Amino acid sequence: MGQTITRRAALAMGVGGTLTLAGCGGKFYEYGGPQVTRIIVQKTQRRMHLLHGNVALETYDVQLGFTATGHKQQYGDGRTPEGRYHIDRRNPDSRFYLSVGIDYPNAVDRARAKERGVDPGGDIFIHGWGETRRGRSQDWTAGCVAVTNREMRHVYAMVRNGTPVDIFA
Repeated sequence: MGQTITRRAALAMGVGGTLTLAGCGGKFYEYGGPQVTRIIVQKTQRRMHLLHGNVALETYDVQLGFTATGHKQQYGDGRTPEGRYHIDRRNPDSRFYLSVGIDYPNAVDRARAKERGVDPGGDIFIHGWGETRRGRSQDWTAGCVAVTNREMRHVYAMVRNGTPVDIFA
């Protein structure tokens, strides 16, 4: 990743943007800052970084699939995939508050699953916690990346379809 500038440093340099509420009491924000050009998820550290170039605009603690170690192999394994993906859809009515979809499985994932005779699974998202109160210390998703609902409002406002997502072990 090279040298990453923190959000605080970016704001001091005038790079940071603003998040404002769109509508009183709503769950949607408007974002007027630099474009998020890449998302990095570091599974071991349980961290997600929203980057503009090599500047970290936001960094969040995340929760992963209930079997977080290793690359997702098949439906139901509880693993979060590893590799290069892209944001390909948005769901404002997610049962997990708000969500942005990751284009897993890609062609390589489908080919590997076919060789093994298994369903690769799908519907991998970055999403909120939904209505359930959760602690930060336990992985619980079926393979998705989860942040708090408050944090997900920011992610949903900042991230656009087509944004690359790099997920590392």
